[in-house]
Formats: sequence, C-alpha cells, structure tokens
Amino acid sequence: MSNYSQAAWKAQQNRNDQLIADSKYMRPSVTSQVLPLQIDIGSTDALDDKQIATLQTLEIEAARISISSLASLATIGELDHLGGGLDLIPSLMLTLAATDYEKVQFTIENAHASIGYYSSLAALGFVDRDSVVHQFRRGLDIPGHVSWVPGGTQLNGGRLGVMIPVAAGQAMGMRARNSESWVVCHCGDAGWISGQALNGFNAADIGNLPLTFVMQRNGIQLSDSNKNVMDKDPRPIVEAMGVEIVETKSLFDTAEMFQAYKQAHSRAMEGRPTMIYPTGYSSADGDKVDFNWLAARFGIGAEVESITGKNGVSMDQEIWVPGAMMSYRDIGPMLECLLLVNDLPGGAGHHDGHMKGRDEAEVLANPMLTRNATQQAAFDEINAAAKAEVTTNARPAVGTENLTLTAGQLAEVSLPDAGKKTSARAGSEAGYLAVAKAYPDDVFVVSCDLNPSTKLGKACANIPAQNQIELSIEEQVALLVANGLAMSSDKPQVNVVSTFSAFFEGIAREGLELWRYQRNLNGVNEGLNVVMHMSHVGACTGRDHFSGWSLDWVTLAIGYLPYVDRFYAPADARGAFVAVRDACARYGAHIVAIPRDNLLVLSDENGDALYNADSEWEAVTPLRKHDGAKVAILALGATAGIALDAAEQLGGTADIYVVNGLPLPDGFLDGIFAQYDGVVTAEDGIIGTRCTGVRGFAGLVLSAASNSGTKTEHIGIVDPRIAPSEGHAEVWAHFGLTSGAIIDAAKSLA
Repeated sequence: MSNYSQAAWKAQQNRNDQLIADSKYMRPSVTSQVLPLQIDIGSTDALDDKQIATLQTLEIEAARISISSLASLATIGELDHLGGGLDLIPSLMLTLAATDYEKVQFTIENAHASIGYYSSLAALGFVDRDSVVHQFRRGLDIPGHVSWVPGGTQLNGGRLGVMIPVAAGQAMGMRARNSESWVVCHCGDAGWISGQALNGFNAADIGNLPLTFVMQRNGIQLSDSNKNVMDKDPRPIVEAMGVEIVETKSLFDTAEMFQAYKQAHSRAMEGRPTMIYPTGYSSADGDKVDFNWLAARFGIGAEVESITGKNGVSMDQEIWVPGAMMSYRDIGPMLECLLLVNDLPGGAGHHDGHMKGRDEAEVLANPMLTRNATQQAAFDEINAAAKAEVTTNARPAVGTENLTLTAGQLAEVSLPDAGKKTSARAGSEAGYLAVAKAYPDDVFVVSCDLNPSTKLGKACANIPAQNQIELSIEEQVALLVANGLAMSSDKPQVNVVSTFSAFFEGIAREGLELWRYQRNLNGVNEGLNVVMHMSHVGACTGRDHFSGWSLDWVTLAIGYLPYVDRFYAPADARGAFVAVRDACARYGAHIVAIPRDNLLVLSDENGDALYNADSEWEAVTPLRKHDGAKVAILALGATAGIALDAAEQLGGTADIYVVNGLPLPDGFLDGIFAQYDGVVTAEDGIIGTRCTGVRGFAGLVLSAASNSGTKTEHIGIVDPRIAPSEGHAEVWAHFGLTSGAIIDAAKSLA
C-alpha cells in the first residue's frame, strides 16, 4: 500500500472513530431508564381504562415529539415521512408494551416511518426526547430510516418488503430458543406486494412461525392512493400464502386493537402466522359513516367543517375512514389524506410529511395532540413511577468464538486422501455434518431444494426439524430468512443458507445487500452471523453450459468484503472442510465458495496432505517454494491444481501459493512484491482485460502492485460470451485456464 493510501485509510478510520465518539447511543452496551409500561398479551383478557389511558397518552407524547422533530428539521429545509410515522405510533406503542426483548420482539418493514419509531422510544425513555427532536436525520444516532437504537429493533429497514422474510427468520430462531416466542412485524400497505414479502409470507406459513404482521392499511402510497397505484385487496393474496387474517376496525381504537393482538398472539402460540388488518369504517347495517361521524368520533367538528366547506364537500358525504390513518393526530394533513382516499376535492397524500411553513405551537395545540384530564393523570402517574432499567447490548464482535470442534470430534472426521481427485463438496459436507452432530440445537439451515447438490443433507438429518426450513426455489427469500435467524439470538449458533453460486450472483443478491445496512448497536454497519454457502462456483459446473455458471463470484465476494469476516475459496476437499469448520467457529458473516467438479487433493513437498481436519485456516498456504525463484504464482481456489502442474514444469523458477480466501494477511502482497520480480494470478472467474478493466482476484493484485514496480500477469476468464457445453477440463481449456497458460504467463515475466 502506498504512503498516500495508508494515510487515506488511517484518516478514514479516524473519522469513523470520531463519529462514534461524538454519538450518544452507539456503544457496546447502553442501559436506559424507561417508563414501566408492560402488558402481557397472553395473560391479559382485556385492557382496563387505566391501561387504555396510559397507552393513549404515550401515543400523544410520541406524536408531539414527531411534530417537534419535523419542525426542527424544517429549519434546515428538510422534510420526512411524517404521515406514515404518525400512523405507526398507536400500534407500535402497544407492541412496545408487549415487548420484553427476550421472547417477544418486533421489527418494522415500512422503515421510512422511522420518526414514529424513534419518537415512541423517546416517549418511553429509551432515547432522549432532545436527541430525536434535534438529531433526527442529522447524525449517526437517529438516522432517517429505522435503525438499531436502545430499546429498538435490531433489524434496520431499507427496501420495502424485505423485512417480512427477515422477521420470519427471526421468529424461527427465537422459537427454537423459547417455545413462547413471538415476533411482531409492522408493515405498510405498499411493500406487501413485493416478491420478497410474498415469499416471506410463504416462509412464515411453511415454518409454522410465531409471527404477526400488523398492516398500516391507510390507503396511501408514495405518489397517490392505493386505489390509484395498486388497487388490490391484500387479504386474499396474503391469506393464500398461508397467513391468517385477523380483522379489526382500526389500529387507533386501543381496546379493539388489543383484542386483535390477543387473537394473533394466541395463534402464534399454536404455530400459526397472522396479519392484523384494519378494515376501517364505512356505512353498514343502518349506521352511516360520513363527515359528521368523523367529527364526532375525534372531537374535531370545527376542523372537519372548515376543510369540507373549503372544498365544497357536504358533511353528509358518506366516506371510508381507514383503520390506520396517515398523519394521525396532525388534523389538517390527516383530513387531506382522508379526502384523497375517498377521491374527494382537497385530497392530498402526506407520505412525505413535513412542518415547512407551519407553526409548531399551533399544530401541537390541536385537540388530537392535547391530553384530556384522564390521559394527563395517566401520563403524570407513569412518569412519576419508578423507572425500569433495560440494557441493550450490541451483537458479539466479529470473530468472537462461535461453534468450535474439539480434538476428539475432529479425530472422528474422515477426509479424502492426498492425490485423490474428488469434489470439494465432500469436505464441506463433512464440515457441516461434524458441527451439526456436535451442536444440533445451535445449527440452523435454510435450504432451496438443493441439499443433494450442495451437500447439506447429512447435516440437516442431525438437527431438529424446527431448526431447518425448505424454501424450494425461493433463493432470494432464503438468504433473507437466514439473516433473520442471525438476529434471533446473541448466543453461539450457525445459520447456513446454501444454493448455487449463480443464484447468489443474480436473484438472491438482496440477502447480501441487507448486510450493507444492518447496523450494530456500536454504530458499525456489518454482515450478520450467517454462512452463505455458494456451491458450484466458476465454470466447473458439469455440462450445464451457461445456465449453471457462476463466473463473477470472486468479484461479488470482494464487493462485500467490508461486511464479511472471511471469504473462503478452498482449493480441494480437505481445504473445504477446514473452511467450513473455521466459518462455524467464528461469529460473523461468511461466504463459503465450493466448486462442483473433481479436484486434486493437494499435498505438500513430502507427499502429505496439505490440509488436515485440525489445520488452522489461513488465507494463503505456500504449496511449493524454490531457492532463487523469481516468479510467484498465486492460485485462488480450484486453480491450485493446474498451478501446481505449471510450477513443476517451470523447474523451480516459480513458487506457488494457494489462496484459500480473503482478506489476505496484512502486508502479504507487499512481501510478495518485494521478494519476486513478477506475479501470476489464476482464478476460475471473470477477470476482464486491461482495456475493459481487470476485476476479481486479478484486479485486487494488479491494484496492489501498481506502486511496487512488480510486473503481473493474470489467468482467468476474459470473454465469457462463447463456451462449449462439456466437462470441466474442456471448458477450462476453452477459457485458457490451463497449466500451459500459467507457464507462458510466468515465462513472460522472467
């Protein structure tokens, strides 16, 4: 690394450290003094008047904090999704009352409604009111989407729909630890139609998971009403995926909402997922729902008469009042949203709500944001009560000891002999099996109808049924479910998801993308405690031609290195065992890349196996060293066999190193460049050309060599467009992945 690069890296780390130091909540552990709001849904038949008043007064407090926060944000010309945030508060407050952070947890799919989330936590005392008001969307502590803060959800939200399958994984993992576990997932009426969400509902059903979705059916999406954007009733579609619908009139009638929660909780304890769906209010059975009804229901007659009169709408106009109301309690925008969903004049959506040009004091003085005498008494009483102490701990540090194997357990493992040709899958199969036998209750497997090919079947046969789920060809949701499993416990456990590497590169990428925005409590976005098992990497996929190829797997893995503990690319079956054993032994995110076809089991210069069951994993293993060698051959993974053949033919002029994965040890490449005149890399993946841009492992080495003066050449796939549908050797030969190509490259550097 050049002096400039080293300085730039150090400067970035200093900025990172300073940002953490200046934050208030980004710590390994935070203890909060919170209001003693706790309701056991299972053992409570109905809410009494005091509980209802307490929940409602805290809703009002959270809404007031939200308004003040957006007023503060308006001073710098910014806005946020205030409407959805206010809508979230009533149901979220009840969820928070039910959450015990052990057997009951929650998450939020419509993460843009974050101001309601942060304000609810502030109302309870998990975070400071001033932090939410003055730092929301302006710092590390209180960012613009749902992120982990004390008392909150670990599941940091991003794309709509994604948290639904992740919550399914969380529920699956929690149930294995405690049969009374329950997860509540708040969701909007837009993201439910995404592919990830529909697959997530299916996973909840297949797994018989203790999971409840609470839908904010407010009738409004980003640009318009549901009716004008996605005119679909979610109920028959979600129910068809296996999730039972629990209907309730609204999420703002506290007593009625509680009964829906109670029914959903009861079904969760029976292993059935549900969705609480607020139907809203409309004229039926002789009861008329119009603007007069609305005015009386919320005690806002003057405000309703003003907006209907302004827009020429009769107070007798019959309407549908959604059971979840966008901009709830912010009367003006709330009524405009109501007009919008009823296609009436004056309607406006407030997905992007704001306080620009609005008087904060005037808004806060409205009757729906003002506590009545009963609510004020409840507010005073709970604030005067002894606070509950709640400690929120960060997830374990990357590299923390996870599931390790003893010497005795390793002694029972049988691996292929050196010199034999066999698939690396034999080693990975033995690795997962050994860990599953040693820790059956702590291993979780998500499968995609490929266990016979990815070789996870034997491990699955040794773990409980509730620790595994078969999702057929739903690769994308499988990765997301595995991510949720990682959030289910901070105890040592292995969460494996396996499929073909080609699917990781394509449809399954969302599971990897989630790692980019999962923040630990210490403020670091990091990968989760998941083993993503990429089988059939590279061109070695049998005779499937393009349909099965994974040619960009190395570049894909490099792109996620900031979030990955280790990326494994074992060169043979024995190395694959070591890789799997090491991945399971370390807490953190891991990618294990296993080729399909038969590869030579490597040996050292004495003829002994290069790797043994108890070998420590290392990123680079010297395979052959010679005195006076001028060229180093760095062979990534499966190419080690042809690199070995090349080195032997070169007659001692080149040393060979097996690259078992990434990241490389600090200073390794600098040492290589200092020792050799030239370096050749070899990998079974796309490397491009110097004209189109060198990528993959070749690109990594070429970039590092740029300031060293060392010459490099690179063996890999430069043009993937045309190829034969033949065996391993023939396909490699077509792409120039041969010992002869490595020899020529090495000689060109001499």
